[in-house]
Amino acid sequence: MRTQVAIIGGGPSGLLLSQLLKTRGISSVVLERRTRDYVLGRIRAGVLEEGIVSLMREAGVSERLDREGIIHNGVSISYGSDEIHIDITRLTGATVTVYGQTELTRDLYDAAEADPGRVLTEATDVQPHDIETDRPYITFTHDGAEHRLDCDYIAGCDGFHGVSRQQIPASKRREFEKTYPFGWMGILSETAPVSHEVHYANSDQGFALCSMRNQHLSRYYVQCPLTDKVEQWSDARFWDEFKRRIPERLADTLITGPSIEKSIAPLRSFVSEPMRWGRLFLCGDAAHIVPPTGAKGLNTAASDVHYLYHALVAFYGDGNPDALEAYSDKALARVWKAERFSWWMTSLLHRFPDQTDFDLRVQQAEVAFLRENEAAQKVLAENYVGLPY
Repeated sequence: MRTQVAIIGGGPSGLLLSQLLKTRGISSVVLERRTRDYVLGRIRAGVLEEGIVSLMREAGVSERLDREGIIHNGVSISYGSDEIHIDITRLTGATVTVYGQTELTRDLYDAAEADPGRVLTEATDVQPHDIETDRPYITFTHDGAEHRLDCDYIAGCDGFHGVSRQQIPASKRREFEKTYPFGWMGILSETAPVSHEVHYANSDQGFALCSMRNQHLSRYYVQCPLTDKVEQWSDARFWDEFKRRIPERLADTLITGPSIEKSIAPLRSFVSEPMRWGRLFLCGDAAHIVPPTGAKGLNTAASDVHYLYHALVAFYGDGNPDALEAYSDKALARVWKAERFSWWMTSLLHRFPDQTDFDLRVQQAEVAFLRENEAAQKVLAENYVGLPY
């Protein structure tokens, strides 16, 4: 088998890169270890920056997104009873779109069905070879047989636990990590959202988040200890704790119901440098992870896809390798800004086990400054809608 670009990982970043390359006549093959149903069973964030919405449109797979996506012009933050509304559209001229990552990935899988063989699911034992030469290839097992995929370049879109990042020699790879001493207990419920926009809450009991997938499907979270298990969180316990953490006006109108999905996610910040080694390029979680505060995970992966896609187009279009050479530095420059924003939002909105009275007062002062200072609100808004590519 031969293709121009081999893509390891059939999540949204790998599928989006493949679909974009197709629009420019550049061949690719996506190798995904899991089944399509397994990938679509992952519950992930759903707040999209304009950048990824534009990429979906360019890829020709935005019809359902444009029809069903919910446009948000603002975001709210509360600290106890103190509430702040950030008018992101007035401050930046931009919006964000609420559309579940699962639905976005489904759209990309549906588009790939038009090209049999472009996406191979249940591809196991995937292993890149000769990435420091001009003839890299990948070996893998599919349908019980061993295969070899020759290519010009490899895109590693296979997440934190994938094989791609490990291909960069440990002596040449530098990793930065920060773990947070809590997780997010999240539920999905078939109930109308309590707020028409995303609402972040910091209370004496800890953090809570009001979000949604659509007008009839809500996604809510509360901060919890890392030692907690999902089984400890009955629906009744979750709703009781959630109500205690959000402003009273929201708690009074909250519609509760049985959860249809429940999970606990740990929070971490992680970056691996460089994002390129030889003919291998890392995208998304293979190279970096952000805490979910601020919804930058998928959006940061999309910026990687943007840079790599345009670099490959430049190379195959006019033979110019400059953008490929610059990919790692360019992608990392934006990644670190997203890491900073996610860290700041996490620090502002959560209660930490070792937090002192001084720390709490600083948090309160930060919120007060944000409420009173439009320049500070604009900085938050510019980061929330997504920094330019």
